[in-house]
Amino acid sequence: MSSSRSFSALRFGDFAHPVVAGLISVIVNYGGTFILVFQAARVAGLSPELTASWVWSVSIGVGVTGVMLSWMMRVPIITAWSTPAAAFLVVALGTTPYAEAVGAYMISAAAFVVLGLSGWFERVIRLIPSGVAAGLLAGILLQFGIKAFGGMSIDPLLAGLLIVAYVVLKRFSARYAVVGILVLGLALLLLQHRVDLSGLELKLAAPVFTMPAFSLNALLGVALPLFLITLTGQYMPGMLVLRNDGFRTSANPIVTITGLGSLLMAPFGSHAFNIAAITAAIATGREAHEDPSRRWIAGIAAGVCYILVGVFGVTLAAVFMAFPATFITTLAGLALLGTIGGSLANALADAGTREASLITFLAAAANITLLGIGGAFWGLVVGLLAHAVLNGRLPWAPWRTVHAAAGKGESN
Repeated sequence: MSSSRSFSALRFGDFAHPVVAGLISVIVNYGGTFILVFQAARVAGLSPELTASWVWSVSIGVGVTGVMLSWMMRVPIITAWSTPAAAFLVVALGTTPYAEAVGAYMISAAAFVVLGLSGWFERVIRLIPSGVAAGLLAGILLQFGIKAFGGMSIDPLLAGLLIVAYVVLKRFSARYAVVGILVLGLALLLLQHRVDLSGLELKLAAPVFTMPAFSLNALLGVALPLFLITLTGQYMPGMLVLRNDGFRTSANPIVTITGLGSLLMAPFGSHAFNIAAITAAIATGREAHEDPSRRWIAGIAAGVCYILVGVFGVTLAAVFMAFPATFITTLAGLALLGTIGGSLANALADAGTREASLITFLAAAANITLLGIGGAFWGLVVGLLAHAVLNGRLPWAPWRTVHAAAGKGESN
């Protein structure tokens, strides 16, 4: 009997730890960067129904693909929406019709399906200079960091409290800093009677289909940056997290299935989902379970939680849309500080390509708009041109080398 009880306790422990890890991963994701989705929806002028459909589609898509991949591969595959892509859309949706944005989502997702099926993931990654990619992401996200502190002049008590709390929590409990300021900020708003949740009720989300439209401007201004940002800002670090924790999993099925899921969910509002990076580390490391072979359960648990949240997307949308704009912008900016700092550090790490990466960063941060095409595209173009001129091989370089060598020979 005692051996039976100990076996039961062992089985419970094997499941309890990874389930809790998966749950924490989901809470951090929703409590941290999902605020960007609601900010983008506000910029686009989406109705509560379309916003709820976006929540439903991205949550259900993330949940189903995460469960599928974790079950099939017996690896903790934590999927998530593309955070840098959501940040980019806060800017892009201000000038792009929503139907054209949906068409751009589909083109970007189809490109990931092709990339995964072809097995060219590693090859494509090598074509994009890492410093340029990091500079592009840092430049796009810079405005969010600035707005986080800009809220001090609009609502000093709320913004100041969030900033101070974030710094303190980062010092003592970095993993839960964003969740902590979310709870603290919400408590302050409730005390000030600035958020009325008395009439809130659970409602099932109803997906709303949007007929996609396609245009050259949306292709260049939304689809291409969305693809590159998700590729370099999510898939690359996401695969690194898995491999750093000892999981030698091929990227091809992950890219294919998440790309296919994004393609199917795009007409309902989902912008892109992919393998998670930062929150994935909660489920892939030793905190989830000492035995790596048990950690895949965290992927299943996270996926199920995402699906449950998606089902009640209307309620979640109503909660977040009731928040003051300063709360949203400050929370989003603080949640992205780590990503901004990491991207900028990576952009400037290599002295040989530092100037081209810095040019990319500044060009993307300037948010240049030409020919109706957004700043992310032009930031990438300027950065790649700068990299080619500053770091590429010049056609006359061999001749210059030969001439120099001949000169040395004559002097000797």
